[in-house]
Amino acid sequence: MKAIRQLGFLRLGLRASEAPAEEDGRILALFRNRAELKKAYGELQDQIYRLKDRIKQQEGATQRVQEMLSALEARLGEPETAYPTLVFYQLRRLWQTGRELIEQLVADLSRRQEERERRLHLAEFNRRLFARRQEVESRLRAAEVEAAEAHQRLAELQAQRQRLSRPWHYFKRRKVEQQLQAAQQAVHVAESNLQQAQAEAEELEKEKPPEFPGLSIDAKRGINLAAIAYAEVLCQRLAKTPLVRLAREASSRREACDDYGSREECEALMAQIAQARAILASRANTAQEVKARIERLRSVARYRYPADTTPTTESIAFSDDDLTGIHAARMPNVLAEDTWDLFRVLLR
Repeated sequence: MKAIRQLGFLRLGLRASEAPAEEDGRILALFRNRAELKKAYGELQDQIYRLKDRIKQQEGATQRVQEMLSALEARLGEPETAYPTLVFYQLRRLWQTGRELIEQLVADLSRRQEERERRLHLAEFNRRLFARRQEVESRLRAAEVEAAEAHQRLAELQAQRQRLSRPWHYFKRRKVEQQLQAAQQAVHVAESNLQQAQAEAEELEKEKPPEFPGLSIDAKRGINLAAIAYAEVLCQRLAKTPLVRLAREASSRREACDDYGSREECEALMAQIAQARAILASRANTAQEVKARIERLRSVARYRYPADTTPTTESIAFSDDDLTGIHAARMPNVLAEDTWDLFRVLLR
């Protein structure tokens, strides 16, 4: 009885020790949940601060736009400032026209060159695939022949073994049985080679062309030289006017200015801008002029690194033998001066 009572106390002691362990586990779980909740709360607070900051930035941008619109309305409402404002925005539009023409050229050349290089990429893949397919098919045919010969040899030995059934055929039968073992091993090897060749052929049929890596560096360089050449052609067409300089200055400002003279001077300048936009959009002799300048640029363009797609600005300094004096001085280095926002157009 005393032993039983001692065992009973032992059971109670074990239960009492298990209870605090479970309680400790629940407390640890609560602490972990509390830490996770604090972390999530902190992340939400940070997100709220970021969103509030973004709202403030957007409100500031909206306020600035409203101020600009109010200033524009005020300028357009006064005759003295309305005409210079019109000239200012027409000059910005002239600059944008030049950039859009170059962007269109780059887009067209990129599309055609990409189609060409995609076809070459696929043709090269098909050429390599054809060579590999011939090699795999050759191995497959050799494996099929090897397997057929191994099976035929095994069948011949099995037939020979069946004919050697007499007691006096003991030694011949024993020799044929040894040959049978070797033939069975040869059949196993031939079947394994055939399965491997069939698996290679199936994998080859499932193989897809690799993803097109994009335009090559040489292609990008050629397209960029064409864009630079076109920018030079556009500048040459306006070389006898100050419009390129005025358009660059207008594009670098955010608000209109009164630097364009009286109403009559502004009207004359606007007429000149309209004529300039028509000249820039003209396609007459454009291809020939761009091609001639591309040849010149290819002969002088230099690149700092092998992976660069844009030449150095000093290597393609503009020069025209037929432009002299003041007209030559107006011709910019289109790349160095980022004429027509050229760096936004060039391929990287």
